[in-house]
Amino acid sequence: MTKRIGVLTGGGDCPGLNAVIRGLLYKATKKYGYEVVGIKYGWKGMVKNITVDINLENTEDIVREGGTILKSSRTNPYKIEGGVDAVVKTMQDLKLDALVAIGGEDTCGVASKLYKDRGINVIGVPKTIDNDLSGTDVTFGFDTCVNIATEMIDNLHTTAKSHERVLVCEVMGRHAGWIASYSGIAGNADYILVPEEEVDVDELCKVVKEAYKCQEYAIVVCAEGAKLAGEDITKDAELDAFGHVKLGGIGERLAKIIEEKTGCETRSTVLGHIQRGGRPSAYDRVLGTRLGTKAADMIANGDWGKMAAINGTQTVAVPLEVAVGSLKTLDLSIHEDSKFFFGANKLAAKV
Repeated sequence: MTKRIGVLTGGGDCPGLNAVIRGLLYKATKKYGYEVVGIKYGWKGMVKNITVDINLENTEDIVREGGTILKSSRTNPYKIEGGVDAVVKTMQDLKLDALVAIGGEDTCGVASKLYKDRGINVIGVPKTIDNDLSGTDVTFGFDTCVNIATEMIDNLHTTAKSHERVLVCEVMGRHAGWIASYSGIAGNADYILVPEEEVDVDELCKVVKEAYKCQEYAIVVCAEGAKLAGEDITKDAELDAFGHVKLGGIGERLAKIIEEKTGCETRSTVLGHIQRGGRPSAYDRVLGTRLGTKAADMIANGDWGKMAAINGTQTVAVPLEVAVGSLKTLDLSIHEDSKFFFGANKLAAKV
């Protein structure tokens, strides 16, 4: 009997999701003869049994497209009364032999629980532009995000220089500073703030003032999860379905502090959702495709409760509990190296 495989995408959209879907579908059907069923709206689709037809014809060209053709949501079946039972029932009603969950910490966390609690044949594929999932060297979407953020920072240089301003650019990164660090280095920022290191406001302002004195403008890049004296800067007190606060506002807060302490006119820019929109980079198209085809192999091998991951140049299977056990925060040696290019040292280098 032909195996039926369900596939869903959960959490925030991410460049490369469609490449994973396509990779999984093509290898699962062409090599193994499986039937693949699209589950719409992430875990919401499993709770409410919402499907969409996906086949070789309507997925042929989606590798170039951003977002996800399966749509998404932040639904957590463990926070819905009867939600987990509904997921099990949908598996039975659709006659699914396995389920592939493409997502980040929350989506893969639900998948891990369903495997342990209910014995569902589930396989995860890591997705997050934050690059903060453990068990894999890199997550698809990160490369595209850094490229977009770097281009935006490049643009900020010209307007900052023209108006002789300090510009603060807030990028994504709740608990990990991968995006801020990589885009800040690539974009030649004068100061980079990451969640892994508490901000020394006086040092920041000193560096900014020295950079401004040298070049008549300055660029600061900060992750949304950067902390001032241990304080999380949040948009509001509302929590999402997974208990996360809505971070944001650090850029605007920093701009006010910098202007007050340095006397330099300062503005803030929040890149927000633009970072995870648009077409995926070539790297993310290839990575997503490879992880999708690996997921098909894992189904054939019965690697349940595991996640497709990248280790060096090889795709591997790692336990989901490893992926969601702890966040992969920024390697601080990268951040330390970036400090050689901060304002004060940049000034010294030009003397």
